Amino acid sequence: MSPATSTADAPAAGSALPRVEEREQDGRRWTVASGRWTTLAMSSRPSWQAVSKDLAGAPPSDDRAWDLRPIEQLDHVGAQLLWEHWRHAWPATLEMSPQHKAVLDQVALYTVGTPEEPPPTLADRLKHFSHTGPRALEMMRDFVGLIGQLALDAFTLVRAPHRAPWRDFSGHLYQFGATALHITALVGLLIGVVLAYLISQQLRQYGAEAFVVNILGLSLIRELGPVLAAVLIAGRSGSAITAQIGVMRVTEELDAMRVMGIPHGYRLVMPRVMALAIAMPLISLWTSMAALVGGMFAADAALDISPSYFLSALPRAVPIANLWLALAKSAVFGILIALIGCYFGMKVKPNTESLGRGTTSSVVTSITAVILVDALFAVLFKGVGFRA
Repeated sequence: MSPATSTADAPAAGSALPRVEEREQDGRRWTVASGRWTTLAMSSRPSWQAVSKDLAGAPPSDDRAWDLRPIEQLDHVGAQLLWEHWRHAWPATLEMSPQHKAVLDQVALYTVGTPEEPPPTLADRLKHFSHTGPRALEMMRDFVGLIGQLALDAFTLVRAPHRAPWRDFSGHLYQFGATALHITALVGLLIGVVLAYLISQQLRQYGAEAFVVNILGLSLIRELGPVLAAVLIAGRSGSAITAQIGVMRVTEELDAMRVMGIPHGYRLVMPRVMALAIAMPLISLWTSMAALVGGMFAADAALDISPSYFLSALPRAVPIANLWLALAKSAVFGILIALIGCYFGMKVKPNTESLGRGTTSSVVTSITAVILVDALFAVLFKGVGFRA
């Protein structure tokens, strides 16, 4: 093809570009579309920007009339562009040729918006529960069964204490209790220092420096000491319990114990529950003492409250009932942490991925249970341990 022919065809090609124009006819504003509304005509960037600018100047919200008769050619891409511009609704007045109407009808038919889903019926809810409910009920059943088996094992221990796994119990007591003293003491000491400094900033404004003993003693002995110790033990010993029993599942030691007639609850669950039930109150008391020591020295540095005054005012500020309440709920925390750790350890499947998931679930569930039980204790014993 010669250059002259190419130059002559250029205006024709430019005139075929899609355009949108505004016209007045019979006192009414018409939006007239012309050109070729095809994929090839709108493939170039300038052409696409030009038609987008023209459509932006003709918003579909007003009562305009559209005339598509000057359009030379319309394919599904051009029809889709117009249909999206009209927001999936036909204009009030529309003039077009039959072939263009056929293309637009096809686009409108296959781009109808999906209807909103109706609210779930009772049958749908029952069907959903049939898939998810039994698993939750199964977990609850197994956990209650574990508690019941623990009660039976405790009765067996009372009847025949000489057959109890005392060596396992002493080993777990050392592992859960003695080896956790350094980390709990360090964390408790730092918490006491931080609390004392924060409280001192507020009490100094009102000249109530002496009340730092009341606030620190009551908050650390009654609440923060037991909860902080329980969270640390849940992350440290609870995960260890799940990992130990889970590894026994992976290495098929649990199956070997069952074949040999060794009960899992009596040899695995009961010693760990007993060890944590005894160690947890002692660790809680140890953590509270470390926190009080840190708070005492911080109060001396920040408020000039001597350690002798702190120690003499502490028994008057904190009734002894708070200590017994803290020890009691710490024992409950220990039993819960051990039971949850054993439960998730027993549920581990013989693969390493399940072992990791079980350990994570054990720690999260233990910490959640500790906080919930602590809130329950706070509500049930809200009138205990306070001076009138």
